[in-house]
Amino acid sequence: MQQKIVITGGPGTGKSAVIKELERRNYFCMHEISRQVTLEARNEGIEQLFLENPLLFSSKILDKRTKQYNAAHKLTDAFVFFDRGIPDIHSYLNFKKTTFPLIYVKHCHAYRYSTIFLMPPWKEIYTADNERYESYEDAKLIYEFIKNGYIDVGYSIIEIPFDSVKNRTNFILESL
Repeated sequence: MQQKIVITGGPGTGKSAVIKELERRNYFCMHEISRQVTLEARNEGIEQLFLENPLLFSSKILDKRTKQYNAAHKLTDAFVFFDRGIPDIHSYLNFKKTTFPLIYVKHCHAYRYSTIFLMPPWKEIYTADNERYESYEDAKLIYEFIKNGYIDVGYSIIEIPFDSVKNRTNFILESL
């Protein structure tokens, strides 16, 4: 049976680096799609869609993450890794104190993952960039909202320790 594994955490915690390392080791990975949605909105003249219209942004993310989940379901790979999962959406909306429709939580129950790995905030590796608007202080708060968001919809969390990308990846694979 296929395992759908989420690697999540606040911004700038090393998720994408671990995803790239998993791919280098020939594991199938679904990439984070929020940067894509942000860049698409910029092309339409909206600098930060999540900040300007968090529900529209989240609706686009929900659609794309659901499609990723369904695409993974069709694969024959034993493990499929996701750079963030569906529960991240309502976690971010809670962080922004945005009221949202129950569809976000319903999708969390309808589309279940096997294992959730959470990366804690790590000041030494945190960097801002053109798509990442959050400060390190925001990243620490977002981490708490994400952790609680997954727990609230019934997941157990495995926290990934601070270490090199190689060792963090090894930790994930050994935990499975």
